[in-house]
Amino acid sequence: MEKKNLEMITKLRHLLHAHPELSMQEVWTKKELMDFVKINTKLAVHDRGHWFYAYYNCGNPEAETVAFRADFDALPMEEKSGLSYGSVNPGVCHKCGHDGHSAVLVGLALELDQKGSDRNVCLIFQHAEEIGGGGAECAELIPELGISKVFAFHNMSGYPENAIVLKRGVAQCTSKGFTIHMQGAPAHASQPEDGKNPTAALAELALFQDEALQCDRYRGFVLSTVVYMGIGSKNFGIAASSGELSLTLRADYEEDLNCLEQKVRKKAEELAVKYGLEVSYSETDFFPETVNHDDAIEEVRQMAAELGYPVVDLEKTFRGSEDFGYYLKKCPGAIMYIGNGEQYPQIHTSEYDFNDRILETAVDMFAGLAGCER
Repeated sequence: MEKKNLEMITKLRHLLHAHPELSMQEVWTKKELMDFVKINTKLAVHDRGHWFYAYYNCGNPEAETVAFRADFDALPMEEKSGLSYGSVNPGVCHKCGHDGHSAVLVGLALELDQKGSDRNVCLIFQHAEEIGGGGAECAELIPELGISKVFAFHNMSGYPENAIVLKRGVAQCTSKGFTIHMQGAPAHASQPEDGKNPTAALAELALFQDEALQCDRYRGFVLSTVVYMGIGSKNFGIAASSGELSLTLRADYEEDLNCLEQKVRKKAEELAVKYGLEVSYSETDFFPETVNHDDAIEEVRQMAAELGYPVVDLEKTFRGSEDFGYYLKKCPGAIMYIGNGEQYPQIHTSEYDFNDRILETAVDMFAGLAGCER
């Protein structure tokens, strides 16, 4: 890409990093990105509330429309890296690299505006990826615009810098937050036998999670992680009468996730009967399985070869979830990963910051897949 464009998106990336916003709160971020595209390109910009998209029209009514997606929300983490462009918002920071993802999509907008393409290209700037909600909303644009193929990328530490990392089939796990609530009856702490305490039931349920993973019906990887347990209160005169256990359920396949959840529900209900408790459930942060399409993966592989970037093929699915799976249920496409470096700090850690040295690689890959003239 042009040196001037690279300098512009690097500066933009640092600006975004300094002003992070949590999922569903990305007001400043969205406006900054929209204004940048409006000021620096002729692409049409469409405001869709929490998110927006920019559209390049090649002028050919018969041309296909391809799409590229970037997310722009941040994480509830403190900035501890000492960067000159560190977060000015306490308790919020870009520790997943969404500032870089968005800067790359802006870079693609610049390339399309300056070089053109023989395809229509839709650039989707998405909110709320970290909670799994943004993708479901934005993916409705796929049938609305007749998009034939969709691409995304994620930066990934632990792989050679600027390597294109590919995974056929299921690339990232499906997951959900699942909480089991148990209600008993209170009693004086001196006479706990007069009440119904959920402690034993919730403890048994927590220990049951390893057993829940043992099932011949599972097609692939499954995991249940205890993330929280709360029982009673610090009132020393009252025996505990209510509590909850929160789990992150994870699997390669959604059918396995559903099977795992049913096993947990069945055990919870058995324990509720055993201890005379009421049981209820709540769910949050659902992410679908992210399944790459073979033709799209091959297209990415060929583009990497044309541009001279090394390719790393993965055998195992990434355990982390990604709501790009919603798009891939609507049309063919793929998410690729670009290596930050084998020793580069991992995402979601205090030492991490998006690697500016992969910005150009990502833009070049997107521009090539978009059919930009070279």
